[in-house]
Amino acid sequence: MKLSNIKIPDKIKKRLEKDVKTLRPAQEKAVKQGLLDFKSQLICTPTASGKTFIAELAAINHITNNKGKVIYIVPLKALASEKFKNFKARYENFFRIALSIGDRDGADAYLTEYDLIICTAEKLDSLIRHHTPWLKYVSLVVIDEIHLMNDPGRGPTLEILITILREILKNVQIIGLSATIGNPKELSTWLKAELVEDDWRPVKLHKGIYLDGKIEYY
Repeated sequence: MKLSNIKIPDKIKKRLEKDVKTLRPAQEKAVKQGLLDFKSQLICTPTASGKTFIAELAAINHITNNKGKVIYIVPLKALASEKFKNFKARYENFFRIALSIGDRDGADAYLTEYDLIICTAEKLDSLIRHHTPWLKYVSLVVIDEIHLMNDPGRGPTLEILITILREILKNVQIIGLSATIGNPKELSTWLKAELVEDDWRPVKLHKGIYLDGKIEYY
């Protein structure tokens, strides 16, 4: 599937076509399974298979169609800063992007002015507890590394966060991204999301055993 066939504004499409001409297998599957029809999805594909761009297409779809704000949840502050830098470079001329990872508790009412908000789960939990006024305008939530729900430290916060968001945002689209989920069918059922799976990767993965300076592949 060519990017030119995707229904997004021409000015954004022109910018994206500098980097993307044809969708990767997982991206095409996501589109065909209702990504741009606002269906929730759990994306389970290998590293570097194009999961982030799936989330970007969903964000573009919401923002340019005036559906609402987008929250992009990442597990680490460093990753949040990296996503912010990359998204600013690509989309700064088309919509407003904010980074919210500070340790200060508060409602951060200024975020009302932004379309795409990148934050950690812990920061979003703080914003919800402080009754942030713009949360009711959120229509898309992207959860990067959603498999961390199984992490003893971060997992409970993330699970409760998703539960709260689904309760207060009745029509929210949720996009979960991960390369390593042990029970994707169960998780997609819990999320009430379409399961998008694919094993394509840009570099072929070889398995082998290293012994005495030699690798025996199998």
